[in-house]
Amino acid sequence: MLVTSIFKGAELSMLVPLMDRILNQKKIIVPDHLPEFLNKIVAQLNAIEPQALLTFLPFVILGMLLLKHGFVYLYQYLMNDISQQVMRDVRSQLYNKIQSQSMDFFSKKRTGELISRITHDVQLIENAVSYAVTDLFFQGFSILIYICIAFSIHFKAAAIIFLVFPLIALPISQLGRRLRKIAKSSQERMADINSILLETIGGIKVVKAFCTERFEMDRFHGKNHQFYKLKMKSIKRTLLTNPLTEIFGAVCAIIIILWLGRQVMHQELSFGVFVLFFASIMSTISPVKKMGNVNLLIQQALSANERIYEILDRQPTIQEKLDALELPTIRERIHFENVWFRYDEESGDVLKGINLEVKVGELVAIVGPTGTGKTTLANLIPRFYDPYKGRVSIDRTDIRQVTFRSLRRQIGIVAQETFLFNDTVRANIAYGCPQISQEDVESAAKKAYAHDFIMKMPQGYDTIIGDRGFRLSGGEKQRIAIARAIVKNPAILILDEATSQLDSESEKFVQEALDLLMQGRTVIAIAHRLSTIKKADKIVVLDRGQVVGIGRHDELLNSSPLYRRLYETQFQT
Repeated sequence: MLVTSIFKGAELSMLVPLMDRILNQKKIIVPDHLPEFLNKIVAQLNAIEPQALLTFLPFVILGMLLLKHGFVYLYQYLMNDISQQVMRDVRSQLYNKIQSQSMDFFSKKRTGELISRITHDVQLIENAVSYAVTDLFFQGFSILIYICIAFSIHFKAAAIIFLVFPLIALPISQLGRRLRKIAKSSQERMADINSILLETIGGIKVVKAFCTERFEMDRFHGKNHQFYKLKMKSIKRTLLTNPLTEIFGAVCAIIIILWLGRQVMHQELSFGVFVLFFASIMSTISPVKKMGNVNLLIQQALSANERIYEILDRQPTIQEKLDALELPTIRERIHFENVWFRYDEESGDVLKGINLEVKVGELVAIVGPTGTGKTTLANLIPRFYDPYKGRVSIDRTDIRQVTFRSLRRQIGIVAQETFLFNDTVRANIAYGCPQISQEDVESAAKKAYAHDFIMKMPQGYDTIIGDRGFRLSGGEKQRIAIARAIVKNPAILILDEATSQLDSESEKFVQEALDLLMQGRTVIAIAHRLSTIKKADKIVVLDRGQVVGIGRHDELLNSSPLYRRLYETQFQT
């Protein structure tokens, strides 16, 4: 950068007189008030014979160009390397922060919006770091070199010019502030676009089934057009920077010509000094234009930075204590003690004063109308949420006092909606236990009645199952999820209506696999099948967030009107 700036400064005053000396065999005439370093260069050149000067001049110019571009390449490479490292770390920190958030965070944030923060918003910062920061230092140093040359030639004129010149910053700063607001709106529209893409591509089966392709196309077009209009507003303001700078530069040029030109005509100033001063001032125009563009990039990056730090500064609502204990394997019971829970103030209480004891080895079925808090109750055990009153304990230890890992490694969950990764069958079964052997994976698959259909796949256990297990049926996905739970070998098993969406044949296989999985474990089952309920050691009846009945099947038929009604309308059918 230093070599480049010096080279540019020197070529303004040296190249034409140097060629004149070679061609006309005259000494280089030095204009008045040249900087000392240029005077020394001129004196050395005057001492060289013209023929020798002509011989080595091309090599000097070539060497300076190589040196210049070598320094520029090295500088730009290092700056880009720094920017890429920064972006890598920002993406990692952002992803880590998202992963560390509590479940309530994901219920309020759209997946597409979070993806937009990691991709589009980070890209805007990358542009600022890669280009803006590079130009900020490089162009700033270039301006400094030209200013120094101008002041060394004609101090008074340079002082007046550079007192007026900063006025160009006023309209550019106004453009920057407006661009920052537009950039924030653009980022929000991009988040909308990402959300629509995730929803419609992930739910393409629903879109096709309801013949809503045109509706989704129109919805996407609307959001896409909004993004386009905001981008064009941004581009329109960005494009104003260059003409504003050039017009202002032209005004400065007119001032120089009218003022100093008059001095040249009255022989108060030499023509060489006038040309060199004029060239120095005009040489600042290009760097100033680039600095204006730098300001616009920085404003966009600041807008993205606000959205990124909104995530980075957010603390999870469910946190592990610094002195958290390691929870031993459950030996006695899970105990809900006067538990009250709400998702937020507006939704009101979902669970109200729950008192429940689940002993080790018991199968406890939770039943009740839809929306009565069954899944919420189960989600308190792995501490996906915390009650705002009361506590959940395992073997008399409040689960808020123990580490997440020691708590959750004892809990296996087979949910109603099975999530599988776009990976091999083996990787999905061994998820969380990457070191497990192939024999153990196959053993778990056999216990889950999944081995036979896996072996019929093109690559067996190495078959990629597609996004969210797209290539598998509902029953096949559930059996792989059960195999995954078997590999984990949890002491506590939560079954969240694991067979409610299956056909009769699939349900038969899945239920047999679940029966094997439940053996020897403490099981909390949110149940809808009569067979599961009948063999439960304890049935908990929930209604509007409260326990309205606890007992076995036969007891509740006589003692709980709600249970009898559920049995007659749902379970019996």
